[in-house]
Amino acid sequence: MDQNLLGIPPTELPEDPAAAALAEGRDPRSVAAAAPTSSLAWAQLAEDALADGLTIEAYAFARTGYHRGLDALRRAGWKGQGPVPWEHEPNRGFLRALAVLSKAAGEIGETDEQQRCADFLRSSSATAARELGID
Repeated sequence: MDQNLLGIPPTELPEDPAAAALAEGRDPRSVAAAAPTSSLAWAQLAEDALADGLTIEAYAFARTGYHRGLDALRRAGWKGQGPVPWEHEPNRGFLRALAVLSKAAGEIGETDEQQRCADFLRSSSATAARELGID
């Protein structure tokens, strides 16, 4: 578990509206179209695009997932800081989108954004940063 030195309670998102459809193997594009508020669907699209060498598309998908996740975090009571634990499965869509956003930003030369996103990920969940290859 991540260490929380600020004493801020962790934010735990509700179940992602696309989780079941993605787990069933449905196409992430159709899932994102049906559930556009889902960070998880956008994160999956971003990861797939990055793996296919489609960096600009990965960046755009990840940015969408990141912003959808910020909206969800705020609705869940997040005040802009504090842990967003990887261990809580519904948080993973946001955290995955944030990791791909960092990676894609780096690939297009947006080094300031790459670093901001990596730092944000580490401060939200050191476990997520390790699991998602953000060292």
